[in-house]
Amino acid sequence: METGERVQLTADERERIRSAVHLAEQYTTAEIVPMIVSRSGLYRDAQHRAGLILAVSILTILLTTELLWLPWGWHALNAAWLLLGTTLAYVLGTWIGTLAPSIRLLTPPDRMRHKVRLRAERAFAQHAVAQTRERTGVLIMVSLLEHQIYVFPDQPLFQRVPVERWLQVVHAAVGRLKTGDMVGGLCQSIETCGALLAEVYPSRPEDNPDELSNELVQEP
Repeated sequence: METGERVQLTADERERIRSAVHLAEQYTTAEIVPMIVSRSGLYRDAQHRAGLILAVSILTILLTTELLWLPWGWHALNAAWLLLGTTLAYVLGTWIGTLAPSIRLLTPPDRMRHKVRLRAERAFAQHAVAQTRERTGVLIMVSLLEHQIYVFPDQPLFQRVPVERWLQVVHAAVGRLKTGDMVGGLCQSIETCGALLAEVYPSRPEDNPDELSNELVQEP
């Protein structure tokens, strides 16, 4: 999945995710919001890094092989060619730095995790996941560019459930996500999350309204 590209899910795949949420919420009063985003950050620093790496590499090659391309000795025109070659290499490098593999290679993992967390926090507020009666909403967000899944529970849930249990929700999806089965991974995470929520906020058949939509949220 390249930068800025949106994943195209079929109607059946979206229904599969919606059904997974519906089934999970039958056993808990909590609410689960599934979300897929193309990316969580712009990572412009990766573009500059790629540009600098390629520019320095090309300049080094040109200088170390000057005897091959400077048969008539050094003069001002040769300096102009060096400058042009280095500039073009930087421009090409910055374009390469916009590609998802380059971003993942040139961006520290901690920075990516930070960006994903910030995107999840923003989405949690934008989609009113905290606006449930008992503040029992959970956002499960897959960020494609970063190859990460983030689980963001409302504060009361976070306080009642150990961090290790939330990590289980993440790990439930990792195997399938690595094989490219994004829908299967997300559904597995939703199922695991539902089982966890049923322990701390079990369903009350006479009082269990569907407060948030079960539909998948998709954003660039």
